[in-house]
Amino acid sequence: MPDSLTHVGWDLSVSSADQNTVRQLDALQAERMFTDHASGKDAAPPRLEEMFAFVREGDTLRVHSMDRLARNLDDLRRIVRTLTGKGVRVEFAKENLAFTGEDNPMATLLLSVMGAFAEFERALILERQREGIAVAKARGAYTGRKPALTPEQSHASRERAAAGEPKSALAREFGISRETVYTYLRAVPAPTPS
Repeated sequence: MPDSLTHVGWDLSVSSADQNTVRQLDALQAERMFTDHASGKDAAPPRLEEMFAFVREGDTLRVHSMDRLARNLDDLRRIVRTLTGKGVRVEFAKENLAFTGEDNPMATLLLSVMGAFAEFERALILERQREGIAVAKARGAYTGRKPALTPEQSHASRERAAAGEPKSALAREFGISRETVYTYLRAVPAPTPS
């Protein structure tokens, strides 16, 4: 057991108006915070591996709620098992649950049941969001997400990538992900005005 114990916080947030990350993070009171901003479809948040590498036996990982650690029940169970296998205590503030790896069958059942409820609740929220977007589109009130790059930036990124510039360098310069760079590179360029 290490001499000093560290309280680590984790939050996976998506760009949604109903998620107040600041409020959630303030409630965690951790010495080291890992936060990922990712879309719900991302299977492995980039900072998750960094958090796994940082925590050590005797640490406590504090998470606002189960749906902020994993997007589905299988991932939740795998992540909690991995962490508790390293001797890390995992606490969920919203559900008021903690797991240590020395849990009894009731704790395992609670993890599965509460994790399933969190996954179900998330699915309902996404369904309502999709329905709301469809209604707004029908009214003409939904314009969609603002493009990450202007047409000029898109054209410049295509030219620079064709010239051999690394996609990661383009992503850093434009403040977008590499996947977004690839999306723009795969898109058919708009004709240039004559």
